[in-house]
Amino acid sequence: MTGADADAAAAAAAAAPTPGAARAGHASPMLGIDLGGTKTEAVLLADDGRVTWRERLPTPSGDYDATLAMLAGFVQRGRAAAGGPVSIGIGTPGTVAADGRMKNCNSQCLNGRTLQRDLEAAFGQPVAVANDANCLALSEATDGAGAGHGVVFAAILGTGVGAGIAVHGRVLTGPNGVAGEWGHNPMPWRDPAADPEWPCFCGHRGCIETLLSGPGLARDHQAVNVKGGAAGLAAAPPLTGEAIVAAAARGDAACLATLERHATRLARALAGVINLLDPDVIVLGGGLSRMAHLYERVPALWGAWVVSRGVREPVRTRLAPSVHGDNSGVRGAAWLGRDLARRGAHRRA
Repeated sequence: MTGADADAAAAAAAAAPTPGAARAGHASPMLGIDLGGTKTEAVLLADDGRVTWRERLPTPSGDYDATLAMLAGFVQRGRAAAGGPVSIGIGTPGTVAADGRMKNCNSQCLNGRTLQRDLEAAFGQPVAVANDANCLALSEATDGAGAGHGVVFAAILGTGVGAGIAVHGRVLTGPNGVAGEWGHNPMPWRDPAADPEWPCFCGHRGCIETLLSGPGLARDHQAVNVKGGAAGLAAAPPLTGEAIVAAAARGDAACLATLERHATRLARALAGVINLLDPDVIVLGGGLSRMAHLYERVPALWGAWVVSRGVREPVRTRLAPSVHGDNSGVRGAAWLGRDLARRGAHRRA
Protein backbone atom coordinates (compact mmCIF):
# COMPACT_ATOMS: atom_id res chain seq x y z
CA MET A 1 0.00 0.00 0.00
CA THR A 2 1.38 3.42 -0.95
CA GLY A 3 1.47 6.35 1.46
CA ALA A 4 -1.42 7.96 -0.44
CA ASP A 5 -3.41 4.70 -0.22
CA ALA A 6 -2.78 4.51 3.53
CA ASP A 7 -3.89 8.11 4.01
CA ALA A 8 -7.04 7.49 1.95
CA ALA A 9 -7.82 4.31 3.91
CA ALA A 10 -7.36 6.06 7.25
CA ALA A 11 -9.58 8.96 6.27
CA ALA A 12 -12.21 6.60 4.87
CA ALA A 13 -12.21 4.57 8.09
CA ALA A 14 -12.72 7.75 10.10
CA ALA A 15 -15.57 8.75 7.78
CA ALA A 16 -17.37 5.40 8.09
CA PRO A 17 -20.64 5.70 9.96
CA THR A 18 -21.02 4.65 13.57
CA PRO A 19 -23.30 1.56 13.77
CA GLY A 20 -26.73 2.51 15.00
CA ALA A 21 -26.08 6.22 14.56
CA ALA A 22 -29.18 6.88 12.44
CA ARG A 23 -32.19 7.98 14.45
CA ALA A 24 -35.64 6.89 13.37
CA GLY A 25 -37.80 9.77 12.25
CA HIS A 26 -34.90 12.23 12.25
CA ALA A 27 -34.35 14.31 9.10
CA SER A 28 -30.57 14.13 8.68
CA PRO A 29 -28.74 17.28 7.65
CA MET A 30 -27.66 17.35 4.01
CA LEU A 31 -23.95 17.31 3.16
CA GLY A 32 -23.18 18.67 -0.29
CA ILE A 33 -19.73 18.65 -1.90
CA ASP A 34 -18.78 20.47 -5.09
CA LEU A 35 -15.68 18.75 -6.48
CA GLY A 36 -14.05 21.31 -8.76
CA GLY A 37 -10.90 21.28 -10.81
CA THR A 38 -9.04 23.74 -8.57
CA LYS A 39 -11.11 23.92 -5.36
CA THR A 40 -13.64 21.75 -3.56
CA GLU A 41 -16.33 23.09 -1.25
CA ALA A 42 -18.55 21.31 1.25
CA VAL A 43 -21.65 22.60 3.04
CA LEU A 44 -24.20 21.28 5.48
CA LEU A 45 -27.78 22.31 4.80
CA ALA A 46 -30.63 22.12 7.27
CA ASP A 47 -33.91 20.78 5.91
CA ASP A 48 -35.07 24.35 5.24
CA GLY A 49 -31.97 25.12 3.11
CA ARG A 50 -29.98 27.08 5.71
CA VAL A 51 -26.21 26.61 5.58
CA THR A 52 -25.01 25.42 9.00
CA TRP A 53 -21.38 24.52 8.16
CA ARG A 54 -19.04 25.24 5.28
CA GLU A 55 -15.47 24.36 4.32
CA ARG A 56 -13.34 24.83 1.20
CA LEU A 57 -10.00 23.25 0.22
CA PRO A 58 -7.78 23.17 -2.87
CA THR A 59 -8.48 20.09 -5.00
CA PRO A 60 -5.50 17.71 -5.29
CA SER A 61 -4.20 18.02 -8.84
CA GLY A 62 -4.24 14.82 -10.89
CA ASP A 63 -4.28 12.51 -7.85
CA TYR A 64 -7.30 10.23 -7.46
CA ASP A 65 -6.27 8.71 -4.11
CA ALA A 66 -5.62 12.13 -2.61
CA THR A 67 -9.01 13.28 -3.93
CA LEU A 68 -10.73 10.36 -2.16
CA ALA A 69 -8.89 11.20 1.05
CA MET A 70 -9.97 14.84 0.80
CA LEU A 71 -13.62 13.83 0.27
CA ALA A 72 -13.44 11.42 3.21
CA GLY A 73 -12.15 14.24 5.37
CA PHE A 74 -15.07 16.45 4.38
CA VAL A 75 -17.52 13.68 5.30
CA GLN A 76 -15.82 13.06 8.64
CA ARG A 77 -15.90 16.75 9.57
CA GLY A 78 -19.39 17.25 8.17
CA ARG A 79 -20.75 14.42 10.30
CA ALA A 80 -19.00 15.88 13.32
CA ALA A 81 -20.53 19.29 12.65
CA ALA A 82 -23.96 17.69 12.23
CA GLY A 83 -23.58 15.63 15.37
CA GLY A 84 -24.70 12.49 13.59
CA PRO A 85 -25.56 10.99 10.20
CA VAL A 86 -25.91 13.06 7.04
CA SER A 87 -27.11 12.45 3.52
CA ILE A 88 -24.32 12.91 0.97
CA GLY A 89 -24.37 14.39 -2.53
CA ILE A 90 -21.35 15.24 -4.65
CA GLY A 91 -21.20 17.39 -7.78
CA THR A 92 -18.41 16.50 -10.20
CA PRO A 93 -17.00 17.91 -13.45
CA GLY A 94 -18.23 14.84 -15.34
CA THR A 95 -20.85 12.10 -15.53
CA VAL A 96 -21.28 8.58 -14.18
CA ALA A 97 -21.42 6.12 -17.09
CA ALA A 98 -23.80 3.15 -17.13
CA ASP A 99 -21.05 0.83 -15.85
CA GLY A 100 -20.30 3.13 -12.92
CA ARG A 101 -17.12 4.72 -14.27
CA MET A 102 -16.70 8.47 -14.60
CA LYS A 103 -16.60 10.03 -18.06
CA ASN A 104 -16.33 13.47 -19.67
CA CYS A 105 -14.41 14.88 -16.67
CA ASN A 106 -12.08 17.77 -17.36
CA SER A 107 -10.31 16.64 -14.16
CA GLN A 108 -8.66 13.80 -16.02
CA CYS A 109 -7.75 11.69 -12.97
CA LEU A 110 -11.46 10.94 -12.46
CA ASN A 111 -12.12 9.51 -15.91
CA GLY A 112 -12.49 5.74 -15.91
CA ARG A 113 -12.69 5.61 -12.10
CA THR A 114 -15.62 4.15 -10.14
CA LEU A 115 -15.94 7.24 -7.96
CA GLN A 116 -19.46 6.60 -6.68
CA ARG A 117 -18.73 2.97 -5.73
CA ASP A 118 -15.47 3.92 -4.05
CA LEU A 119 -17.17 6.63 -2.01
CA GLU A 120 -20.08 4.42 -0.98
CA ALA A 121 -17.64 1.70 0.12
CA ALA A 122 -15.64 4.25 2.12
CA PHE A 123 -18.61 6.00 3.73
CA GLY A 124 -20.88 2.98 4.26
CA GLN A 125 -23.95 4.66 2.82
CA PRO A 126 -25.48 5.72 -0.52
CA VAL A 127 -23.83 8.72 -2.16
CA ALA A 128 -25.45 10.75 -4.93
CA VAL A 129 -22.95 11.70 -7.63
CA ALA A 130 -23.99 14.06 -10.41
CA ASN A 131 -22.65 16.47 -12.96
CA ASP A 132 -22.03 19.93 -11.51
CA ALA A 133 -24.40 21.56 -14.02
CA ASN A 134 -27.18 19.18 -12.93
CA CYS A 135 -26.51 20.30 -9.36
CA LEU A 136 -26.87 23.92 -10.47
CA ALA A 137 -30.17 23.12 -12.18
CA LEU A 138 -31.62 21.37 -9.14
CA SER A 139 -30.48 24.10 -6.76
CA GLU A 140 -32.05 26.87 -8.80
CA ALA A 141 -35.21 24.86 -9.44
CA THR A 142 -35.59 24.11 -5.71
CA ASP A 143 -35.14 27.51 -4.10
CA GLY A 144 -33.47 29.75 -6.66
CA ALA A 145 -34.26 31.58 -9.88
CA GLY A 146 -36.31 28.69 -11.25
CA ALA A 147 -38.34 27.90 -8.12
CA GLY A 148 -41.98 27.24 -8.94
CA HIS A 149 -41.37 26.71 -12.66
CA GLY A 150 -41.86 23.48 -14.58
CA VAL A 151 -38.77 23.40 -16.81
CA VAL A 152 -35.46 25.00 -15.83
CA PHE A 153 -32.37 25.02 -18.07
CA ALA A 154 -29.27 25.99 -16.09
CA ALA A 155 -26.11 26.82 -18.01
CA ILE A 156 -22.61 27.22 -16.63
CA LEU A 157 -20.45 29.82 -18.39
CA GLY A 158 -17.04 29.48 -16.82
CA THR A 159 -13.79 27.71 -17.64
CA GLY A 160 -16.02 25.36 -19.60
CA VAL A 161 -19.65 25.46 -20.73
CA GLY A 162 -22.24 22.93 -19.62
CA ALA A 163 -25.86 22.78 -18.61
CA GLY A 164 -28.38 20.86 -16.57
CA ILE A 165 -32.13 20.44 -16.93
CA ALA A 166 -34.67 20.20 -14.12
CA VAL A 167 -38.27 19.23 -14.88
CA HIS A 168 -40.81 19.71 -12.08
CA GLY A 169 -38.00 19.74 -9.54
CA ARG A 170 -36.25 16.58 -10.77
CA VAL A 171 -32.99 16.47 -12.72
CA LEU A 172 -33.21 15.05 -16.24
CA THR A 173 -30.17 12.89 -17.01
CA GLY A 174 -31.20 10.59 -19.88
CA PRO A 175 -30.13 7.01 -20.68
CA ASN A 176 -26.63 8.15 -21.66
CA GLY A 177 -26.20 10.54 -18.74
CA VAL A 178 -25.54 13.47 -21.07
CA ALA A 179 -28.78 15.48 -20.97
CA GLY A 180 -27.81 19.14 -20.96
CA GLU A 181 -24.36 18.69 -22.56
CA TRP A 182 -25.11 21.85 -24.48
CA GLY A 183 -21.53 23.08 -24.61
CA HIS A 184 -20.46 20.21 -26.84
CA ASN A 185 -22.84 20.93 -29.68
CA PRO A 186 -21.91 23.08 -32.67
CA MET A 187 -22.61 26.80 -32.49
CA PRO A 188 -26.01 27.15 -34.21
CA TRP A 189 -26.48 29.47 -37.20
CA ARG A 190 -22.71 29.68 -37.43
CA ASP A 191 -21.27 32.62 -39.37
CA PRO A 192 -18.26 31.16 -41.23
CA ALA A 193 -16.69 34.59 -41.51
CA ALA A 194 -16.99 35.45 -37.81
CA ASP A 195 -17.22 32.21 -35.79
CA PRO A 196 -13.93 30.31 -35.69
CA GLU A 197 -14.00 26.52 -35.39
CA TRP A 198 -11.42 26.04 -32.67
CA PRO A 199 -10.67 22.52 -31.38
CA CYS A 200 -12.47 21.42 -28.22
CA PHE A 201 -11.16 19.03 -25.56
CA CYS A 202 -14.04 16.66 -26.43
CA GLY A 203 -12.33 15.93 -29.76
CA HIS A 204 -14.53 18.02 -32.05
CA ARG A 205 -14.19 21.54 -33.42
CA GLY A 206 -16.47 24.55 -33.23
CA CYS A 207 -18.27 23.54 -30.03
CA ILE A 208 -20.30 26.15 -28.17
CA GLU A 209 -17.85 25.85 -25.28
CA THR A 210 -14.92 27.06 -27.38
CA LEU A 211 -16.65 30.41 -27.99
CA LEU A 212 -18.81 31.05 -24.91
CA SER A 213 -16.47 29.98 -22.10
CA GLY A 214 -14.19 32.39 -20.27
CA PRO A 215 -11.11 31.17 -22.17
CA GLY A 216 -13.14 31.35 -25.40
CA LEU A 217 -14.07 34.98 -24.73
CA ALA A 218 -10.43 35.86 -24.09
CA ARG A 219 -9.21 33.95 -27.14
CA ASP A 220 -11.77 35.59 -29.40
CA HIS A 221 -10.74 39.06 -28.23
CA GLN A 222 -7.09 38.25 -28.85
CA ALA A 223 -7.70 36.69 -32.26
CA VAL A 224 -9.66 39.71 -33.52
CA ASN A 225 -7.46 42.45 -32.06
CA VAL A 226 -3.87 41.18 -32.06
CA LYS A 227 -2.03 41.60 -35.34
CA GLY A 228 0.97 39.71 -36.63
CA GLY A 229 -0.46 36.23 -37.13
CA ALA A 230 0.64 33.33 -34.96
CA ALA A 231 3.77 35.16 -33.80
CA GLY A 232 1.75 38.16 -32.67
CA LEU A 233 -0.73 35.97 -30.79
CA ALA A 234 2.08 34.11 -29.05
CA ALA A 235 3.74 37.35 -27.97
CA ALA A 236 0.59 39.02 -26.59
CA PRO A 237 -0.90 37.44 -23.45
CA PRO A 238 -4.70 37.36 -23.71
CA LEU A 239 -6.81 39.63 -21.55
CA THR A 240 -8.94 37.81 -19.01
CA GLY A 241 -12.70 37.98 -19.22
CA GLU A 242 -12.75 40.24 -16.15
CA ALA A 243 -10.26 42.61 -17.78
CA ILE A 244 -12.33 42.73 -20.98
CA VAL A 245 -15.49 43.56 -19.03
CA ALA A 246 -13.69 46.26 -17.03
CA ALA A 247 -12.24 47.85 -20.17
CA ALA A 248 -15.64 47.77 -21.87
CA ALA A 249 -17.13 49.60 -18.88
CA ARG A 250 -14.54 52.34 -19.48
CA GLY A 251 -15.70 52.61 -23.08
CA ASP A 252 -12.97 50.57 -24.82
CA ALA A 253 -14.38 50.01 -28.32
CA ALA A 254 -12.56 46.73 -28.98
CA CYS A 255 -13.73 45.22 -25.69
CA LEU A 256 -17.29 46.43 -26.26
CA ALA A 257 -17.23 44.70 -29.67
CA THR A 258 -15.93 41.48 -28.07
CA LEU A 259 -18.78 41.46 -25.55
CA GLU A 260 -21.31 42.07 -28.31
CA ARG A 261 -19.97 39.12 -30.33
CA HIS A 262 -20.19 36.96 -27.22
CA ALA A 263 -23.76 38.09 -26.43
CA THR A 264 -24.88 37.44 -30.00
CA ARG A 265 -23.38 33.94 -29.96
CA LEU A 266 -25.01 33.24 -26.59
CA ALA A 267 -28.36 34.43 -27.96
CA ARG A 268 -28.03 32.02 -30.90
CA ALA A 269 -26.99 29.14 -28.66
CA LEU A 270 -29.86 29.70 -26.22
CA ALA A 271 -32.37 30.18 -29.04
CA GLY A 272 -31.50 26.64 -30.07
CA VAL A 273 -32.29 25.49 -26.52
CA ILE A 274 -35.63 27.32 -26.58
CA ASN A 275 -36.56 25.77 -29.92
CA LEU A 276 -35.79 22.29 -28.59
CA LEU A 277 -36.81 22.43 -24.91
CA ASP A 278 -38.88 25.64 -24.50
CA PRO A 279 -37.91 26.12 -20.83
CA ASP A 280 -39.74 28.47 -18.50
CA VAL A 281 -36.46 29.87 -17.17
CA ILE A 282 -32.85 29.80 -18.32
CA VAL A 283 -30.49 30.33 -15.40
CA LEU A 284 -26.85 31.31 -15.89
CA GLY A 285 -24.09 30.31 -13.49
CA GLY A 286 -20.29 30.41 -13.62
CA GLY A 287 -17.92 33.35 -13.76
CA LEU A 288 -19.27 34.91 -16.97
CA SER A 289 -22.81 34.85 -15.58
CA ARG A 290 -21.84 37.92 -13.58
CA MET A 291 -21.74 40.04 -16.78
CA ALA A 292 -24.87 42.10 -16.13
CA HIS A 293 -25.39 43.17 -19.74
CA LEU A 294 -26.26 39.59 -20.77
CA TYR A 295 -29.67 39.70 -19.07
CA GLU A 296 -30.85 42.60 -21.20
CA ARG A 297 -28.90 42.08 -24.40
CA VAL A 298 -29.38 38.33 -24.97
CA PRO A 299 -33.22 38.34 -24.67
CA ALA A 300 -33.25 41.35 -27.00
CA LEU A 301 -31.39 39.27 -29.61
CA TRP A 302 -32.60 35.69 -29.32
CA GLY A 303 -36.03 36.32 -30.85
CA ALA A 304 -34.37 36.47 -34.28
CA TRP A 305 -33.68 32.71 -34.04
CA VAL A 306 -36.58 31.40 -31.92
CA VAL A 307 -39.02 29.90 -34.40
CA SER A 308 -42.30 31.84 -34.70
CA ARG A 309 -43.56 31.87 -38.28
CA GLY A 310 -46.77 33.66 -39.08
CA VAL A 311 -47.17 35.33 -35.70
CA ARG A 312 -44.41 37.40 -34.17
CA GLU A 313 -44.66 37.43 -30.40
CA PRO A 314 -42.27 38.00 -27.51
CA VAL A 315 -40.22 35.06 -26.27
CA ARG A 316 -41.66 34.26 -22.85
CA THR A 317 -38.68 32.29 -21.55
CA ARG A 318 -36.94 34.29 -18.82
CA LEU A 319 -33.17 34.67 -18.56
CA ALA A 320 -31.89 35.09 -15.00
CA PRO A 321 -28.66 34.86 -12.99
CA SER A 322 -28.43 32.10 -10.40
CA VAL A 323 -29.80 33.25 -7.06
CA HIS A 324 -27.19 31.34 -5.09
CA GLY A 325 -24.23 32.33 -7.27
CA ASP A 326 -21.09 30.28 -6.70
CA ASN A 327 -22.89 28.34 -3.95
CA SER A 328 -25.58 26.96 -6.21
CA GLY A 329 -23.68 23.83 -7.31
CA VAL A 330 -22.80 22.69 -3.80
CA ARG A 331 -26.37 23.34 -2.63
CA GLY A 332 -27.72 21.28 -5.51
CA ALA A 333 -25.40 18.42 -4.56
CA ALA A 334 -26.84 18.54 -1.05
CA TRP A 335 -30.42 18.41 -2.36
CA LEU A 336 -29.51 15.43 -4.57
CA GLY A 337 -28.09 13.57 -1.59
CA ARG A 338 -31.26 14.21 0.39
CA ASP A 339 -33.43 12.94 -2.48
CA LEU A 340 -31.36 9.75 -2.75
CA ALA A 341 -31.62 9.15 1.00
CA ARG A 342 -35.40 9.65 0.94
CA ARG A 343 -35.84 7.24 -1.97
CA GLY A 344 -33.84 4.64 -0.07
CA ALA A 345 -35.97 5.16 3.03
CA HIS A 346 -39.16 4.73 1.00
CA ARG A 347 -37.88 1.47 -0.52
CA ARG A 348 -37.11 0.12 2.96
CA ALA A 349 -40.50 1.16 4.35
